This record gives sequence, structure tokens and C-alpha cells, in this order.
Amino acid sequence: MVEKDIRRRTIHDVARAAGVSISTASNALNGTGRTNPETRERVRRVAEDIGFRPNALARGLLSKRSHAIGIITNDTYGRLTLPMAAGVSEVLVEEGMSVFLCATDNDPRLAKLHLETLLDRQVDGIIFTATRMDLKPPMELSRLPVPIVYAFAEGPEDSVSFVPDDAQGARLAVEHLLQAGRSRILHVTGPEDYLAARIRAASYRDVLGERAEVMFGDWSEEWGHEAIQRVFGGAGLKPDAIFCGSDEIARGVIDALRDLDLSIPSDIAVVGFDNWEVVARQTRPSLTTVDMELKELGRQAGLAILQLSKREDIPPGIRRLPCSLVTRKSCGAI
Repeated sequence: MVEKDIRRRTIHDVARAAGVSISTASNALNGTGRTNPETRERVRRVAEDIGFRPNALARGLLSKRSHAIGIITNDTYGRLTLPMAAGVSEVLVEEGMSVFLCATDNDPRLAKLHLETLLDRQVDGIIFTATRMDLKPPMELSRLPVPIVYAFAEGPEDSVSFVPDDAQGARLAVEHLLQAGRSRILHVTGPEDYLAARIRAASYRDVLGERAEVMFGDWSEEWGHEAIQRVFGGAGLKPDAIFCGSDEIARGVIDALRDLDLSIPSDIAVVGFDNWEVVARQTRPSLTTVDMELKELGRQAGLAILQLSKREDIPPGIRRLPCSLVTRKSCGAI
């Protein structure tokens, strides 16, 4: 029986197999020096063939970078953070960088411990995300020795932040309903003390003017049920469409409308916000909803932290990234 050689391949092995010097092999793999394209490609192909993996510790010592970044979030369940983390990873994996994801569960002590651990690991930068954009980031983040980027959160004035354009997303929803021939559009949304709820409501009002009616409540199916009971339990003109501030609210709204034997979308069209697919796809009928494009938001945050980790300048400020509308059966799409 022939024993398989499982020892770790080194730069010496790559150089020997490619027929070049160790310095040439190193330059080719690191993209440095004056290696010609043909040699560089040959060395990289040989490295892949023999299973060579660069020593991350050695690379870090040479470049004075750890080739890792941290993500700190209070999103324990990951509904918002996981899509963003996927976008971050998509950018960084091409650079051979790792991502450490740390959930704080809104515990300041845990946040401090995670932050200290990331700094002990000498990460090249940190991305802070939250479950709401008006949640103030920990003060410690403004005094870090490494770059920081905020995603789905607004940092200090001199920082770089990426957030979804809630106003544009709300316009997409309302204009879609208007184009579908609906004129009495009610907005059922979350708590008024949430910045996102206020921004979406303001945009809805801008489009509808005097016809606008907003009902603030909770981010829950139960609130969706209750809102419908209030609207249809009283007098007055009933809506022919409902724009909901979240997919969970929309699901409650749809269930309550069906309990009243109202047809969706024939009698009333419904649009949600979030494109939380586990909810939107399973709602009956499936839910038309606004997608905040969280993965793209994560990609942009990843590109920014990558630039900052390389000491490249980025103008500070808040970048509002466009949302998109995903049409499904609750508005008549097939």
C-alpha cells in the first residue's frame, strides 16, 4: 500500500515544481515584483496543483495585516446580519481574508468582550451592524486603532455608513399599487419610535398626500391582525390596498383579511417590506414585498473595509443603497 504524502506544501515545493527561484515564486503568488505574466500564471497553477496554501501567520507578519475582519452585531437571530455577512464574505474571500462574526445580544459587557477579542486577534477592521438604524453604536467603536464601517447602522459624522434607502423602497411599494389601479392605500407599520418606520411613513405620505393614513404598531403578525380588525370593525371607506411596514405585519394582515372572506388581491392588494423569504414565499397568497438588498449592502461594506484596511481613503458619510420590489401573488403577479 502506497502512503499518501499529507505534509504541508511550502513555497520551496512550489519553486522546485515550477522551476523558479523561491523569490520568484513568492513574488508570483503575492503579485509583487517584476514577474512576467507567463511565469506568474505557471507558478499559480503549480501551487494549486500541488495543494500549496500560504501560511496566514507568515503573510500577516510580512504585511503587518491579519487578513481578517470582525463583524459585531446585536442581531442574535441573524435575519438581517446573515445576508449582509454573505455579501461581506463574497468580497473578502477573493482577498484571502477571513470574517469573525460576533453577536452581542444587546449586552454591553458581551460587546466589550467581543471587541477586545477582535483587537487581540489584530483584525484589519471591524464592521458594525444592528437591527435598527437608529440604535447608537457602542462608544468604544469611535476610539478604535483599526478602521470601522457601519452597515444597517449610522455611525458618527466622520465615519462610513451603508443603509438601505427606506424612502425609495416605500415609494416603490406605493407607486406599484397605484399603477395596479389601487387608490385607497392604507399603511400599517411598526413602532413610531423606529427611524425606519418614520422614514417609510413619510415617503408614503409624500406620494399619497391627503389620502395617506398611517397606523403605527408593532413589528408582528398580531399587530397586522389587530389593525385589520380596527379598520373593518368601524365605519368609513375601506382600503383597496395595504402597504405594510414589514413582512410579518403583512402576513398578519393577509390572515385577518381572509378571516373576513376578503380575496387577495381581488378585493385588497397587499405589499410587505423586507423580502424575508421564509415569510414572503410561504404566505398565501405569496407576498409582494420590498427587498432591502442586504447582501449588496454587505458587499459595499466589505469593499469599504477592504479599502480602509489597505489605508486607502474613502469619503465619510451615509450611503443609502436602493431597494428593489419583488412581485408575487398578493398584488396579482403570477
